[in-house]
Amino acid sequence: MSAPVAIEGGFAEVGAGRWLTGRGQPAAFSGSAVRRRRAGWRVRDRSLIDLVETTGMAKCADSARPFLTHIPCAAPVFAVSGKVLVAPAAARVDAQALKVIPMSMKSSLCVTEFGGGEWVVMATASRTARIPVGDGETISARPEAVVAWTGRRPTGFCPKLGLLDILLPRAPRDLLLTFYGPGVVWVEGAGAPGLQSPRLQNFQRRVHGL
Repeated sequence: MSAPVAIEGGFAEVGAGRWLTGRGQPAAFSGSAVRRRRAGWRVRDRSLIDLVETTGMAKCADSARPFLTHIPCAAPVFAVSGKVLVAPAAARVDAQALKVIPMSMKSSLCVTEFGGGEWVVMATASRTARIPVGDGETISARPEAVVAWTGRRPTGFCPKLGLLDILLPRAPRDLLLTFYGPGVVWVEGAGAPGLQSPRLQNFQRRVHGL
């Protein structure tokens, strides 16, 4: 098992070693921090997570995602790749695309699987909640709120597509991911949709007959 991580004041501090980090990390380090190439078409998370070799102390923090959550990987943990801050390189098992809209890659999430008794630190824009899901139970969450989970792969739900969903390059509204127990789900706060222009609001009313 890799050396532990110390979390203090919004920073995750690690020592010398090989680490998977979010883009632009570490924020500060002693010695050297060399970014290694992660090649191959099967490395789905290579555009979101870097491989960094450090020879001394390294501090990781993201100014846009200041809340840190340490997740032990005694069981396989599936983490949203874009929210990974730092983890031992040995912790990574695989990466995959999670479809939120069934049968479509639109709005899919890149997910990295961690295991091997290691750990991963997630960085989020808000505080996270750890939600146990009992055997036979389910929980639904907005895709943008999902941080990580254990257990079965969730399924996506998409309401009936409207004309605007086809014409405009945006995701349909009210998308959900349903998780099945037993397992644990980590979620953060979900932001309100952006305000729309009056012209777009009027067009929506005409299309939907409002």
